[in-house]
Amino acid sequence: MKFSIIGCGRTGTNLAVYLTKAGFVPAGFFSKTRASALKAQKAVNNAGLIFDTAVQACQNTDILFITTPDDTIENVCSDIASKNGFKNNISVFHLSGALSSEILASAQQSDPKQSDINIGSIHPLQSFTPYEKGQASPFSGINISVEGTEGAVRVGEKIVTALNANSFTLPTNAKMLYHAAAVVASNCLVTIENFAINLLQKADLSEEKAYEILEPLIMGTLNNIKNKGSVNALTGPVARGDSDIVSSHINAIKKDMPEFSLLYKIMGKYTLEIATQRKEISSDQISKLSKLFN
Repeated sequence: MKFSIIGCGRTGTNLAVYLTKAGFVPAGFFSKTRASALKAQKAVNNAGLIFDTAVQACQNTDILFITTPDDTIENVCSDIASKNGFKNNISVFHLSGALSSEILASAQQSDPKQSDINIGSIHPLQSFTPYEKGQASPFSGINISVEGTEGAVRVGEKIVTALNANSFTLPTNAKMLYHAAAVVASNCLVTIENFAINLLQKADLSEEKAYEILEPLIMGTLNNIKNKGSVNALTGPVARGDSDIVSSHINAIKKDMPEFSLLYKIMGKYTLEIATQRKEISSDQISKLSKLFN
């Protein structure tokens, strides 16, 4: 299958390289700057063409990837559609984590006679660095979401398999919740661990030593979540209903690091909800803890 890339940044270039290695054929590249397109072409051993317009990128290809920044994807697609650039049997994908295939609707609406245009999104749960020759594949073994029209999902799953990754499908209307989950699991985890490291730094430990101390606990907790589930993995004073210890935590943080008081209470409130599901602490313990977190 032939593919074209619109938007030759980190993601687009890495995708082009590893699809080519998997046997897909680059039709060509178009990007905001010709230099970026040329760099992507060079990464696939100068295969494919350099297109002068986005519309040209849709010709003589089976799959079109719009790998531009999120806020330009819909406009790029609409511009191509306004010029009747999409052909029958083409599959159009973007790689945004937050946005669904609905932003590509103009591709299907451009010509009523063209009923075989598939639209979809594939999102690798991975961060990308600039491509370097000889690097390991950033797609191998990762999880990639696929959503869109029935035909797009079929093509998307083939793409994911070719990249040696694992695919899972999403309902189109759940795409934003999926992305929020990824942000909570990754970005918010960094925020929480930064909080913990700051507390240990206040206890006169360096950031490096603080992480060294916390790492086995962090990894052990993640392992427990994997093996036992998030509810059963919960330990600590809230899980035990120990309001005295929690009260001491709140007082110590308020005294020495007041900027973190609200964060501790908010996390405590939702930790208590998890602990309550275990049905191992009394209503009196729940009430005392709830008052501390409000």
